[in-house]
Amino acid sequence: MCTPLKVPLAMLLALWLSAPLAAFGLDIPIGYIQWVPDQGPVLSNVTPEPEDAGLRGAELAIEDNNTTGRFLEHHYALTSRVVDSEDQAQEALEQMLDEGITLFVLRVPADTLGSMAEKTAGEALLFNAGAKDDALRISTCHPHVLHTQPSYAMLTDGLAQWLNLRRWKKLFLITGPTDSDTAWAEAFRRSTRRFGVEIVTDKPWTFDADLRRTASQELPLFTQADDYDAVVVADVRGDFGEYVPFNTWLPRPVVGTQGMSPVAWHRVIESWGAAQLQNRFRELAGRHMNGNDYAAWAGVRSVGTAVTQLDAADAGPIRDFLFSDDFQLAAFKGRKLSYRPWNGQLRQPIPLVHPQGLVATAPFEGFLHPVTDLDSLGYDEAESDCRINS
Repeated sequence: MCTPLKVPLAMLLALWLSAPLAAFGLDIPIGYIQWVPDQGPVLSNVTPEPEDAGLRGAELAIEDNNTTGRFLEHHYALTSRVVDSEDQAQEALEQMLDEGITLFVLRVPADTLGSMAEKTAGEALLFNAGAKDDALRISTCHPHVLHTQPSYAMLTDGLAQWLNLRRWKKLFLITGPTDSDTAWAEAFRRSTRRFGVEIVTDKPWTFDADLRRTASQELPLFTQADDYDAVVVADVRGDFGEYVPFNTWLPRPVVGTQGMSPVAWHRVIESWGAAQLQNRFRELAGRHMNGNDYAAWAGVRSVGTAVTQLDAADAGPIRDFLFSDDFQLAAFKGRKLSYRPWNGQLRQPIPLVHPQGLVATAPFEGFLHPVTDLDSLGYDEAESDCRINS
């Protein structure tokens, strides 16, 4: 007759203390805050931006994180707030901090992001999934803010590289009236100097009429000039840009915010396994994935990649890992992505698309860089005052 095996209490205690932490589970709460200021009435009938753009990308990434985390007993949860004012956004941040959340994905304007960064310095990690402003990457940087949204300069550098490659070097630029239009146009002017293309005509859009009935009369006269290879439109919210193609004085292609556009993401991207991501997003959201969704998805997935490697959910170690040589984000863009150590920008290819197809993906062969050709897009280290890891 066998006697029961007796294990000393001290040995049981030792085994319990030496067990991996993951065996007892790890909870990873992530906060998502979205505030998009009212842009006012749009003067065309373009398809509006979905109100849940960004949020749905974060939700999909939570599902992805939990799929891989299930085997490690890692449990991800998203606390989300889509608000109507900056005050509400700040209140949401404070409430989530009080709940112990220290990992955030934010789709908010640059000024709001800056104040949130000051409020959370030393206690949280923020992912900027909304603001494209170049100043956030060259002057007003914060060590605990990472940018998954491409900057204006990254987008326009990708476009300017392609224009140079095609030898379309004489350009007609039209700039809309909003601050975003101005920022996009300023970034493009810098890109033309950087990549050897020229703006031969530079005109502001000063009309305030609905073009649905008058575009064929107004735009040929507005775009009248001796010669140009392409028309570049800076119309971020879509007041007039959709009516420029096929209405120019000269029969020329239209690029920029309309026509063929540089974007973070688009439904036409299907290579490198992206079709699977697109299908899963459509099942979740009932619509196509856009750039804001992708930027939020990349922020949450960055956290998931780090936690998987670290088996920890603290903001500080996650940040350090994301800047290390060991981090690479598998992001369906044909490249493993990493964060720039001087300003926290996620390096990434820039697709150039028209509404029904992918044209090309920047950077292009021939535009060299001593570290990585991805750093030929946007402000390089020598052009930025930021040194967030020094």
